[in-house]
Amino acid sequence: MLSFLSHDEISHLISAYGYWVVGGVVALESIGIPVPGETALVAAAIYAATTQELNIWLVIVAAACGAIFGDNIGMAIGREIGYRLLTRYGPRIGLSERRIKLGQYLFRRHGGKVVFFGRFVAVLRALAAFLAGANCMPWRRFIAYNAAGGVVWATLYGLSAYYFGAAVQHVARPVGVAAAAAAVIAVIGSAIFLRRNERRMEDEAERAMPGPLRPPGGWRQRA
Repeated sequence: MLSFLSHDEISHLISAYGYWVVGGVVALESIGIPVPGETALVAAAIYAATTQELNIWLVIVAAACGAIFGDNIGMAIGREIGYRLLTRYGPRIGLSERRIKLGQYLFRRHGGKVVFFGRFVAVLRALAAFLAGANCMPWRRFIAYNAAGGVVWATLYGLSAYYFGAAVQHVARPVGVAAAAAAVIAVIGSAIFLRRNERRMEDEAERAMPGPLRPPGGWRQRA
């Protein structure tokens, strides 16, 4: 993801402000602002290992809290304006009401996976929460998957960087590229599948969510 903060700038901020920078940068990225949350976590963990001036567990807690807090803000923004953006500008890019309802239906069924695994993919890390809100994902399900993803991500990356140091930075980039490539392949595969089964799935969505298209909170949703 493009970012206006470099690795050196992140490292300087961490040495000056510690845990607050980790939580703040991760939260901003989770909202959708292009800052390097993953880099902040890795850099703070390495700083904790090499200087002992930060506690690695508090670094992990700060990153997890930032992820959860930022994602909840992103979710709220998505619920507030995401639906309006889809209904206003969707038809310009081929999103009819039936297709928007299909997106809501699919997110209700598989949104938890998107929220959890999206934490490990750069682009989805910034957009998953917004999409969850725009597609009417129930709050309780979102919070559960969001918290699980944030804690697992912060713990995995934090401890890896702490114990393996700078080597993680050389591994994280290709892993991130591989994850992004896998996400692209999954999106393309899903698009092909939906294209071939779109009408059937639109009818299925209509049976599950009958009536006119409704904004977030308008459907009776399972928890």
